[in-house]
Amino acid sequence: MDFPPGIADRVAHRPWPLPSSPWVMTQSWHDLLFAHWPVDAELLRARLPPGFPLDLYEGQAWLGVVPFRMTNVAPRFVPAVPLVSEFAEINVRTYVTIDGRPGVYFFSLDAESAMAVAAARSLLHLPYFTARMELQGDRQQIRYTSRRTSDGAPPAEFAAQYQPVGAAFEPAPGTLDYFLTERYCLYNVDAQFRAYRLEIHHLPWRLQRAEARIDVNTMAEAAGIRLPSMVPLLHFSARQDTLAWAPETLQSAGPS
Repeated sequence: MDFPPGIADRVAHRPWPLPSSPWVMTQSWHDLLFAHWPVDAELLRARLPPGFPLDLYEGQAWLGVVPFRMTNVAPRFVPAVPLVSEFAEINVRTYVTIDGRPGVYFFSLDAESAMAVAAARSLLHLPYFTARMELQGDRQQIRYTSRRTSDGAPPAEFAAQYQPVGAAFEPAPGTLDYFLTERYCLYNVDAQFRAYRLEIHHLPWRLQRAEARIDVNTMAEAAGIRLPSMVPLLHFSARQDTLAWAPETLQSAGPS
């Protein structure tokens, strides 16, 4: 396991304190492409759970498609296991803020690990789907393909080649780069339709500008969202190591 120690001790960059409870899981994310499109806010609001306020940047809503590779996916005190703790994933996301804490809302998450999909669906009620995925190349150029395989799920496919461009940087607070990446929780509803927040922690993102040739992308369409016909805003990140906490039920969001 190559998960670095001491991440929980570096918190000066966080927008709010760490949870008081112990973290429960590690994850390392590799070779991420953030592909973002401006999308009509009302279209996204209609697809959010009741009580989830859509987060806007200067009045504009954004939707992201994010392919990457995961390692070190393991509960606390349990070593990462090859083939179980390593797999490719792609998600479709937008942004919400509840109680002043900006977070991510996922419309879908596709992964090649059937075990991870089953666990996330059962424990977190997240919209995970199995997919056949292939990731080739190194950090200089990545070829990524994904085709959803879950029975009865809307078909979704992604195929792209992407690469970083230029020097790495930490996004500055207040910028669009920061808005789209520096988020320290996710939001969803549980099996009883109660809103919850799942806190995460990582060091500040190290981003690079990116170039991509996206050959196929029906990920958002599978969630009922049509993307505009334009080149997306692209970022690349080589790696992000992350701690995650157990979900916390919220009283200030969700259906009454």
